Amino acid sequence: MARPSVRVFHKLEGLFSIYKPPGVHWKLVRDTIETNLLKGINAAPPPAPRQRVQFLAEPTSVVAEGSNELTLSAASVPALAHHPLVSGPEFQHIGVGVGHRLDVFSSGVLVLGVGQSNKALTDLYRSHVTRDYTLEGELGMATDNFSHTGRLIERTTYDHITRDKLERVLAMMQGSNQKALLTYSKVDMSTQGAYELAVKGELRPDGKSPPIMTGLRLLHFQPPHFTLEVQCLNETQRYLCRILHEVGLELRSTALCKGVRRTRDGPFTIQHALTHQHWTSPDVIQAIRQYRSSRKASKAKHTQPGKDTGTASQRQEMAEEAAVTGDSHRLHSVLTSKAFGS
Repeated sequence: MARPSVRVFHKLEGLFSIYKPPGVHWKLVRDTIETNLLKGINAAPPPAPRQRVQFLAEPTSVVAEGSNELTLSAASVPALAHHPLVSGPEFQHIGVGVGHRLDVFSSGVLVLGVGQSNKALTDLYRSHVTRDYTLEGELGMATDNFSHTGRLIERTTYDHITRDKLERVLAMMQGSNQKALLTYSKVDMSTQGAYELAVKGELRPDGKSPPIMTGLRLLHFQPPHFTLEVQCLNETQRYLCRILHEVGLELRSTALCKGVRRTRDGPFTIQHALTHQHWTSPDVIQAIRQYRSSRKASKAKHTQPGKDTGTASQRQEMAEEAAVTGDSHRLHSVLTSKAFGS
């Protein structure tokens, strides 16, 4: 039977997400979680001490007076070589891997893996999952690294910028990225395979590709401050800051990034991310269990027939009609509307 500490370790093998606060390096977050998990594993009740046979001399009161013989008796005593106070903690290292990383000043969902599940982090990255971000921008300033942490290099006016102008620029940028996604996906829009990928929402770049935005929306606008919601693939935090810089240039002004907050990383959302006070082994075990159960429920839902929604059914009928009639332009519009959630 496995020892209690080993059973706790096996329960910890899996993927989970935490909320990384701003101003903290991801390595410090990983080391803190690794330390907390080691404390939780080693806090499990230790196994019963091993016993060994030792020959002990009989007390002098038992030995007959005037006898020179040494009388020994066999006794079972605990083997102290394996005692925790002698050998130290049973687990002194645990492999904690980090998924798509966040910069120091960025915050939000950070996916981690424990033990053998670190391989799943690589598979998650290679699957080209989309990630959602909330970007805080400020008009009228430009820095050398496109963020508020850089050196100020320019100041501009922004009184001419309105909400309508900003939304038109965002729509133009989103359209160019949608075309880029179709190009890098290398899928023929007139094929059944293209339709099936679009219906499932699995239209992704084929192989390596530059960062691509699949969605861009204005959440808040109060000059000089504004907030954007971005869905993207293969992105970096510098790329996200550059988006705001390009928005400022398109508006005949400048803009910098004051905050990056990741709200979703593939199947992991901010609602289930563990905050700092929950970076403990019991909470991590619970988060891993929830992720596993949600994956099983999702697979069971997709395997059940007849569960398609009305909107998906309408798209399917439109796509099949367009494929039969040879209307490739109509099929293209159906695919892009599904792929980009329009």
